[in-house]
Amino acid sequence: MNTASCVLPIYRDRMGGGAYGNELDANVWMACDEEASAVTCASPWHIQMVIMLIGQRQLRTSQTLGLAAMSEKGANPLTKSLETIGSGALFALRVITDAFRAPFELFYVCLEVADQGWGSLPLILSSGLALGLVMTLHTRTELIRFGASAWIPAIQSLSFFVEIGPLLAALLVAGRVGAGMGASLAEMRATEQIDAIEALSVDSFKLLVVPRVAACVLVLPLLTTFMNACGVFSGFLSEHFLSHISFQLYIARAFRGVEWSNFIPPTLKTAVFGFIIGTVSCFFGYTTNEGAEGVRRAATNSVVVSSVLVIIADVILVKIIFFMFPESAL
Repeated sequence: MNTASCVLPIYRDRMGGGAYGNELDANVWMACDEEASAVTCASPWHIQMVIMLIGQRQLRTSQTLGLAAMSEKGANPLTKSLETIGSGALFALRVITDAFRAPFELFYVCLEVADQGWGSLPLILSSGLALGLVMTLHTRTELIRFGASAWIPAIQSLSFFVEIGPLLAALLVAGRVGAGMGASLAEMRATEQIDAIEALSVDSFKLLVVPRVAACVLVLPLLTTFMNACGVFSGFLSEHFLSHISFQLYIARAFRGVEWSNFIPPTLKTAVFGFIIGTVSCFFGYTTNEGAEGVRRAATNSVVVSSVLVIIADVILVKIIFFMFPESAL
């Protein structure tokens, strides 16, 4: 008879039975069993020594975990922030490298494109229609005062194409898709689904993170185009009911001063916004380890951090567009 089969019942009796004895830490028991492998069950003194070894192991384990928790709570906020920034940068670099490394999960990318794009389309369309109507009502009064009512379609289209459409679409996607990605990955981490995937020798990062980021990069320029179209169309509806302008005349005036540099670069910059939203959201969801509280924190941080980074990136990208197209950029 081995030592484990003799000592475990006696140890449970000493601890009073119940859940504590039944949930003996497997790692502690294996370590103690290795040290007591030469002990026989013939002597009660030997059994007492094994029980003492188990108690000492558990005491050292609890002390180590307590010190780790205290050090984490007492860490410098600046140090934690810099560590998070560095981890996020390495996470983004890994996303870029894994995106061009086989195998390519095209099926999961298509699923994410359908989920993110089709699920966000009603929000994008309704927001574009509402904002277009409101913008027309606000600008029309002032332009008529200066006799510039003919410029209402051009101002409406340029406002959406250059800045309002790309930035608003990115913020809306960050609120809906970003929170969803962060919460779903955090829940999978909390319920050990990611660990189960890795136990099957599957790269969980490439399966769960890369398709989500790639889909966000592909979807956001399309959603921006839909928002621009809705903004221009709602502006036409408002002007048609107020001044009875025809659709052909409105479209001709709307695109009269629009050049390709006013539409293509601002729309393509949303791909950078999509990469930021997908990477930040997946980072907070994939790296969490705090259970239910981690799910809540991952969803909140995904929206807040990605929205702030999108605004900062928008300022930088606008400067780059001005530098590349100094004569036609607005």
